[in-house]
Amino acid sequence: MSELTKKLINLRESKDWTKTFVARKLKLKNMQTYANWEYGKSEPDSEMLKQIANLYGISVDSLLDYKKEKKNTVDLDDENAILTFEGKPVPPEDLALMRRLLRGKPDDK
Repeated sequence: MSELTKKLINLRESKDWTKTFVARKLKLKNMQTYANWEYGKSEPDSEMLKQIANLYGISVDSLLDYKKEKKNTVDLDDENAILTFEGKPVPPEDLALMRRLLRGKPDDK
């Protein structure tokens, strides 16, 4: 099963929509066209991908990049990185504490 197929199914099911309902919203002539996308028998063209993304309020990129989550890694010792928590920069003293804890030395000793 392709990643696009999984994404289409998950998006539709998350809304409790039927294939017929989605096909109508996309103004397809018959539901089987949409069903074939979910079955992996065919894929929507670029214009239809835009319409599908718009229907679900997501970008085409996120529609095509399902399961390709981009993880950012930052080393706690990276002086050029600004680590944040809940949208706010982590204070230097908290970073120092985190480093000590991760090294197994919770005290300044």
